[in-house]
Amino acid sequence: MKFVDEVTVAVKAGDGGAGASHFRREKFVPRGGPDGGDGGRGGSVIVEATHSKRTLLDFRYQSRWEAENGESGSKNRKFGKDGADLILSVPVGTEIFRQDENGREEPVGDLAEDGARSIIARGGIGGRGNARFKSATNQAPRHAQSGRKGESGNFRLSLKLLADVGLLGLPNAGKSTLLSRISAAKPKIGDYPFTTREPQLGIVKTDSGKSFVVADIPGLIEGAHLGKGLGLQFLKHVERTKVLLHLVDLSPLLQEGGEEVLRRDLRTIDEELQQFSEEVAAKPRFLLFSKSDLLSEAHRAEVLEKVSEIAASEFPSAPFAVISSVSGNGISPCLQWISDILKDYSNEILE
Repeated sequence: MKFVDEVTVAVKAGDGGAGASHFRREKFVPRGGPDGGDGGRGGSVIVEATHSKRTLLDFRYQSRWEAENGESGSKNRKFGKDGADLILSVPVGTEIFRQDENGREEPVGDLAEDGARSIIARGGIGGRGNARFKSATNQAPRHAQSGRKGESGNFRLSLKLLADVGLLGLPNAGKSTLLSRISAAKPKIGDYPFTTREPQLGIVKTDSGKSFVVADIPGLIEGAHLGKGLGLQFLKHVERTKVLLHLVDLSPLLQEGGEEVLRRDLRTIDEELQQFSEEVAAKPRFLLFSKSDLLSEAHRAEVLEKVSEIAASEFPSAPFAVISSVSGNGISPCLQWISDILKDYSNEILE
């Protein structure tokens, strides 16, 4: 299924039905009074969040949506039937923004829970039939109201994934391999940049029985916060996370001058987070130096010492681990750290 996390839709609520203008005419009631019924209310357009949806793909191929009009009233004071509401189902985590004719936006809804709803266009009220206008001074009103028009407008739907942990790194850092190791997710894996072109979600279960959701964010590059690469499109998905896993490929340390390359890689991701949102950059972070399976015994001690020095100088307050996503070595302490951090959010951790 193609992942779509941003769409614009045009919606129109149903118009109210017209009230009826009618007089009772029966064989033995030659002067029956007005008996026109009211029109039905138009259907509203409602956006509803559901866990059964993972993408906004449905709206990519159909951008205009209309609710049902209310029926007109009829004789014998019969009211017209209300138009059916139109329910637009979206993934949990979808934000809604109303757009005006100048392209300006205002937020109107943030559907962060399953079943959350937002009425984005209300149906028009049905018109009153002529029976409503009978009075002591007007015994035979012929006037009936037209139904009101339903609301309409353009809206931008933007999906922010709901995950406990955001997995970040440069392209080809090994994020997809790590996600496949620690969860049942099966992301596309390849030895070339931008293998991951859409966020992937995986549910991780720890030895203690706790579970949490990890989002693998497509690889970031320098300038991601300005829209370069795939960054700007997906950086928003880390805004709701509570913890960041910062994955770095340690293999440059096997080459001359590799220490500066590793430091630059660490700083690139951090600077992009800072530029995008200081709040996001301040989230608890765990550094993971990946691909330790490439180390030979002859180089292992030296490389691990360099990793420790780099981590201490670049991110002195962040814990770190040297891991292999291929073998699984070094991953367990990281998962336990995440579980401990998320205890503060125990009501949000999946059991």
